[in-house]
Amino acid sequence: MGSLTAVWNRVFAVLGRVSMYRLVYLALAALAVVALLLSLLDLVLPPGTQLVGPDPLQLIATLLVLSAVCVGVDAAAQRVLHLPWRLESSLITAHILLFVLRPTSELVGLLGIAVAAAVASLSKYLLAWRGRHIFNPAAVGATVLTLLSLLWPDLGASAWWVGTPAMAAPVILLGLAVLVRTEKVRVIAVFLVVAVAVAVLRTAAQYRTAGLEIDALDLLWPVLWSSPFLFLGAFMLSEPLTLPPRRWQQFTVAIVVGVLAGWPIPIGDISLGQERALLIGNLVAFAFAVRTAVRLTLVARGEPTPSVQELTFRVHDRLAFAPGQYLELEVPHRHPDARGTRREFSIASAPEDLPLLKVAFKEGKTTKPLSSYKKALAEVQPGHELAITGVWGDFLLPKRTAAPILMVAAGIGVTPFVSQLAHMRAAGLDRDVVLVYVASDASELAYRDEIEASGVHVVVFTRDRPADLPANWQWAKGVRLDAEGLVRVVPDIAARHAYISGPAGLIAELAPALEKARSITTDAFSGY
Repeated sequence: MGSLTAVWNRVFAVLGRVSMYRLVYLALAALAVVALLLSLLDLVLPPGTQLVGPDPLQLIATLLVLSAVCVGVDAAAQRVLHLPWRLESSLITAHILLFVLRPTSELVGLLGIAVAAAVASLSKYLLAWRGRHIFNPAAVGATVLTLLSLLWPDLGASAWWVGTPAMAAPVILLGLAVLVRTEKVRVIAVFLVVAVAVAVLRTAAQYRTAGLEIDALDLLWPVLWSSPFLFLGAFMLSEPLTLPPRRWQQFTVAIVVGVLAGWPIPIGDISLGQERALLIGNLVAFAFAVRTAVRLTLVARGEPTPSVQELTFRVHDRLAFAPGQYLELEVPHRHPDARGTRREFSIASAPEDLPLLKVAFKEGKTTKPLSSYKKALAEVQPGHELAITGVWGDFLLPKRTAAPILMVAAGIGVTPFVSQLAHMRAAGLDRDVVLVYVASDASELAYRDEIEASGVHVVVFTRDRPADLPANWQWAKGVRLDAEGLVRVVPDIAARHAYISGPAGLIAELAPALEKARSITTDAFSGY
């Protein structure tokens, strides 16, 4: 068991170092290679089936057309809108459509493929709200092609040929890597349970209508392995830009899509199948995410450490948040790039501090070009008015104040804890809290005064010894922050509820020790 845990932690740490776009593209590209190999052996579909799986020429021709059109349309749109070109985004859309549409090498069929690709890419810009697309682009493209096929059947339609037993294992393995990276394993698991259960009930009902009796359990595995649910969940429903921010909202969307995908509702000549189910789920997610903006004015800029920027705002409208939550800050600017005009920041002040509100973020040195958002935020000066477009998050301490707490913060990951500790002090709450604070060196320990005022016990991991440590602070000199080191400095970890805020790699490194805690709540981040 220990070796398996070590392997899993290593995989999690590696995934945390790969950008989300790149990981999804690599997973889809690997899945395309698997499909090509299976097609060479004529194993895409089970032997004896009346259907014919795609051959290698059809797969290659379809992928080439999809890639060329998606890349071309994205490049043209981004040039017109003065946005930076994101090749990986274009290729992700192309590869998803490869598994959703029916591959072909016929000219008319390839024309339909091109239309679906163009519509999918254009939907990112035409069906968007505040810099983010509302619908999954591939689902839009597949739906439009299916509707056009009612008028011109030779154009083709969605086929979801990826839902075969031969493709199930590769989809599970590669999809799991994506879900671990996006932290959506539980959400997609709920979707799968609902979709499969509904599909089994629907199929059993159809058998009974035909006068046949069948045990629902006999349908379970065929439905799971021969349906597109695995691919739909792992590579489409999990898209962060089209999911709502709160976990319960994501579960709601997963249930809605699961029900509609498992029991497609006929509407005229088409049904609310996989992609239409996802589009309805996207609308539900959009309804959750649309909030009335809260106006606020920048009061001051500060530098808690040499690499951390702090922004202090005065809030003008009613704002409610719980300590540990994050806000979404909109910074309108001309020619925003593909990431849009909004970013999430953990709130570094307590609700009791309102109408003043603070956020902080790391401004490290980088050779990469700055995003349009970073450039625009750097130009915001005191007196400028901005807007909060939402407050979300489930990184909340237990309601039972007697529950012992372990907080583990890496660098700027300390901000949600600063908010929680300030709230505890303002509300007069007496909690048993140990804070493990990790920083590159002593000068990067942000919010020392605020943390010291809370009176909690603090264990500091830095290369050099911090000067003038308070009596309840401890420097973990010579102790390496890994699972073993964490247990050494927090020997009663098994009695505590653990909260960790920091890079995914650190979370993976500490996982063996954190598993001993009574519960684990994570707040992974990769920068703004």
